[in-house]
Amino acid sequence: MALAQDMLLVSEVQFVELKKLLQHEEYDPIYLKELTDEIVLDKALKYAIVIDKDTNIILDGVHRFNALKRLGCRKVPVIYLDYNSPLIKVDTWKKGLHLTKKDVVKAGLSGKKFSPKTSKHMIRNGDNTSHISTIEKEVNVSVDSLRTG
Repeated sequence: MALAQDMLLVSEVQFVELKKLLQHEEYDPIYLKELTDEIVLDKALKYAIVIDKDTNIILDGVHRFNALKRLGCRKVPVIYLDYNSPLIKVDTWKKGLHLTKKDVVKAGLSGKKFSPKTSKHMIRNGDNTSHISTIEKEVNVSVDSLRTG
């Protein structure tokens, strides 16, 4: 029997133009610098970014996205999933804030982004839930290949 996570995936890793992706939240500048430095040191991006198949909104990986942008990359490895699936839940890292999928989509499409680390996307698998990052695929793709597209 397939895991619920596997049923969410719409695609294996694909390479998409960076400019086609939309953010629904801002990035943390300190963490962005640390991650950018790590990617430069490794000369590679380790994991694909998780994207909604219908809107191209980044659900997990906004710091990787912005690091690649800063490094002059044109393409980015992504995994598309069905954000409308009832197996995906949105929560928040911030106490006292209520967030819905509709709020996330509105922020991504309008460009009025939430502050960094606002949304927390979770996947339900039976009685368990895990962070959406558990479905990210390891890619280890060279930054140079992402620049040339």
